[in-house]
Amino acid sequence: MSPTTLSAAGPEHGHVTFLGAGPGDPGLLTLRAVEALARADVLVAEHEVLDVVRTHARPGVAVVNTEPGPSSDLNPGSGTPQLTVVDGTSATVVPAVRDAAHLVMEAARGGRRVVRAVSGDPGLDTYAAEEMLACAAAGVPFEVVPGVAAAVGVPAYAGVPLRDAQGADVRFVDARTASDRCWTEVGVSDGTVVVSTTLDSVAAAAGELVSAGRKPDTPMAVTVAGTTTRQRTWSATLGTIAQTLKQAKVLPSPEGGRPVIAVVGERSAAAQREQLSWFESKPLFGWKVLVPRTKEQAASLSDQLRSYGAVPHEVPTIAVEPPRTPQQMERAVKGLVTGRYEWIAFTSVNAVKAVREKFEEYGLDARAFAGIKVAAVGEQTAKALVAFGVKPDLVPTGEQSAAGLLEDWPPYDPVFDPIDRVFLPRADIATETLVAGLIELGWEVDDVTAYRTVRASPPPAETREAIKGGGFDAVLFTSSSTVRNLVGIAGKPHNVTVIACIGPATAKTAEEHGLRVDVMAPEPSVHKLAEALADFGTRRRAAALEAGDPVTRPSERRPGARRRRTT
Repeated sequence: MSPTTLSAAGPEHGHVTFLGAGPGDPGLLTLRAVEALARADVLVAEHEVLDVVRTHARPGVAVVNTEPGPSSDLNPGSGTPQLTVVDGTSATVVPAVRDAAHLVMEAARGGRRVVRAVSGDPGLDTYAAEEMLACAAAGVPFEVVPGVAAAVGVPAYAGVPLRDAQGADVRFVDARTASDRCWTEVGVSDGTVVVSTTLDSVAAAAGELVSAGRKPDTPMAVTVAGTTTRQRTWSATLGTIAQTLKQAKVLPSPEGGRPVIAVVGERSAAAQREQLSWFESKPLFGWKVLVPRTKEQAASLSDQLRSYGAVPHEVPTIAVEPPRTPQQMERAVKGLVTGRYEWIAFTSVNAVKAVREKFEEYGLDARAFAGIKVAAVGEQTAKALVAFGVKPDLVPTGEQSAAGLLEDWPPYDPVFDPIDRVFLPRADIATETLVAGLIELGWEVDDVTAYRTVRASPPPAETREAIKGGGFDAVLFTSSSTVRNLVGIAGKPHNVTVIACIGPATAKTAEEHGLRVDVMAPEPSVHKLAEALADFGTRRRAAALEAGDPVTRPSERRPGARRRRTT
């Protein structure tokens, strides 16, 4: 337990945690922040901060969005904060008629634990200090959990160190509140200046620094949406930043009010930043990647894609349903308990789930596997078994497939194997490869339909339009059925979208549907497929840099620049 963790509050004494949510990357939340969020009864935050912290809050937490809701006819131009109570399945929205500070203290007085989350660090937030003083005056106990300040975190993600061996001064300026004296002081300094401003005010801030004495050729790096996969950085000088943003068609823009962090000084020089820009140079940085799998199936794959800088978007293409005739599955599960089987072989995570649900229906648990050897077709299936409390005895050492499993499966030996039967729970559309191979090895197989796979419902219209209109940069196809089902429920991906397939059979199906296959995994593994896509992105980026072209995502190609599909 953290030394700052307080004991559970009594019914008459609540508690408030002022929590820094960092500059935007949820991975920058501190362990203490995650701990506080998990215990909160009420969560108070602005909308963009809620997106960062909400996943760590427990189901049923009361969530207060401090931003005004929509204005009404009776009160045009001003709304009220919205209170949303979330229970994981539904949401009820009611107006919150008092400001955040009153809501925080009212909840705390009721004996509840309140987390007041702010962007960056509470010590640098405009209003957090006032809310802390209000709590102190009202006798409401509170604590502060620091966060990564945007003025520090964003330059780190942009590849702009603020200090080096020379140890120059670092000055932080908020352009919205900076006085003439402030500009004069940083203008005569030769240290690094970190300016918090907005996109359409960057040129004005640069002008203030030049007027105060900074040379127009002083390097300047401007970063928008820092620490997120929307991050973008422009390198220029104080004298050229306005023209740079104009040439990049960033300004003028209706989004000119977006906050930015600008670093002024030699450490932001373009040559140095090119070497240190670790975040924006990730192989799939900002790529929107379509993963035609459910969230449960795609969890580890999506995490891997995020590590490459991508933004995964899961779209289920199949739905899993119980078998039409459950009696066969029921007899097989009973046979597990009565000692009918020597082995049980799981060929998918869904098979594990189907057996586990049947176990729970009968009041059984993992102990029912005692004395039975368990095989898993691959690492994801093995993980699902471990989560069930079962450690598999056999996982393929080579190819993670039915063929790979057969290579390692021992032949039946009547001397050492008291029972010659294998229970194989699987999908209704599974191939016969494993059954035939086991029979050839001398085993009797109970080939049981544990679940049915049916085509999933179409995704939302917005997703369908993005698929057909080139809104995705890449799509990962992990089987032939995902190709057929995705095209069936959502349409054919646009031809600027990079198509990545897990193997030759899947690639052939994609080509039969008129898709050009750009990437193929070196072996049939979803993680090798993600690695292959990242390698493709690396080569694509290197080619653009070598040609002197800007690094763009596939979806940023002009809609008219269509490439012919091979069939």
